[in-house]
Amino acid sequence: MLDLIPDYVKNAPFYHLVVEAFLLVWILWLIFRKSYSPPEKNKLTEKDKKELLEEWTPEPLVPNYDFRESIIKPRVVDGPVAKYAIVNGVKSLNVASFNFLNMVGNEKINEMAIKSIQKYGVGSCGPRGFYGTIDVHLELEQRLAKYFNVEEGIIYSYGFSTIASAIPAYSKRGDIIFADEGVHFAIQKGIVASRSDVRYFKHNDIEDLERLLKEQEDADRKNPKKAKVTRKFLVIEGLYMNYGDLCPLPKMVELKYKYKYRIFLDESVSFATIGKTGRGVTEYFNVQREKIDLISGSMEMSLGSVGGFCVGSSFVVQHQVLSGQGYCFSASLPPLLAVSAIEALNIIEEKQDEIFPELERKCKVMHQKLKALNNYTVSGIDISPVKHVRLCFENSLDRLEKIVDYAQSKAVSLTVARYLKEEKINPKPSIRISVNYDLTEEEIQKIIDVLEQAVNEIGL
Repeated sequence: MLDLIPDYVKNAPFYHLVVEAFLLVWILWLIFRKSYSPPEKNKLTEKDKKELLEEWTPEPLVPNYDFRESIIKPRVVDGPVAKYAIVNGVKSLNVASFNFLNMVGNEKINEMAIKSIQKYGVGSCGPRGFYGTIDVHLELEQRLAKYFNVEEGIIYSYGFSTIASAIPAYSKRGDIIFADEGVHFAIQKGIVASRSDVRYFKHNDIEDLERLLKEQEDADRKNPKKAKVTRKFLVIEGLYMNYGDLCPLPKMVELKYKYKYRIFLDESVSFATIGKTGRGVTEYFNVQREKIDLISGSMEMSLGSVGGFCVGSSFVVQHQVLSGQGYCFSASLPPLLAVSAIEALNIIEEKQDEIFPELERKCKVMHQKLKALNNYTVSGIDISPVKHVRLCFENSLDRLEKIVDYAQSKAVSLTVARYLKEEKINPKPSIRISVNYDLTEEEIQKIIDVLEQAVNEIGL
């Protein structure tokens, strides 16, 4: 063997010998090197430790709230939360619930729900990936995709978790989210869960959004390597729940192709309320849905059911099957609720030429009558089914609560819009009125009269 070594060395290429010698030295270094133990610097004495412990104040496990302010006295409803509901034992005209199309209590929907209980039982008892997928889930997803004229849809068992799961399914640490500061709390929690770098722009302020986009564009030029792997998203609502106004979607789509970001549009309020046939703000502004990367919505408002959905291209939607936490880990939507949503869609599609022009007309009538009141202001667009009403003078939560209590004594159910302290921005206190498609002219006038009487009777 030793006789062969000189021949091997003689015949081997020089770079082989260099590489082998380097590997041999490196292996020997790994074997014999001393393990690294960093030197202790600024070692604390017992006195230092004692002083630090005395100065340290642990954070409370429960936030330091004034619970007297946070306690809400619930109004108890007995029966369906329909246009008329039994509230605290009194039959009341209900304009507090997001029951825009009066689907809650609809006889056809109730009948289909009862039949589904007889066939499927009540619950699903498992996530979609673990024997929780039922045929009506797939049918509902297909119907929603067809309704929006897109490739595919996906449903969640809880409306709040829909957008809160969808955002972190796509946007990750290191990505950038541009979001309207007026988005509702579920969107805010989805942004937090994504751990992305978030840039909030002023509510519906295109100039402020473009300012942030230009700043990011300048930063991308300075660091093109990082820019190549950084994804950018714009998260907005179609019709803002907390404001009652529409997003300027056409301009945002225009900026999308200029600054290269993806659009996530939440249509929870605008779904089945805005547009000629209720297809939301994309229909209202005549924007092609292919230009919106993901549309989300809630089935807990216009459809009178429970849960939420996302629709879009198959490439985008299918990603949530494995990455949407609310989809993967929550029990799937109970079949009776899926069947109820399907039947609500049947009613909408059957009567869409009648429902949406009439809903828009009643929203405008309510808006004009609210504007005409002397002591109140109303915000938002006139076609919005969500109205935020405030006092012209000394607008406070306590004063608005007195008005709501007075209205309830007159068998009209109103509600004060409430927000958590953790929200990005808390809008000014307001009474929130939800317009119901089935409201008559007399019922709208009754709401107006009660609001007017409240100021005089209470002496605000």
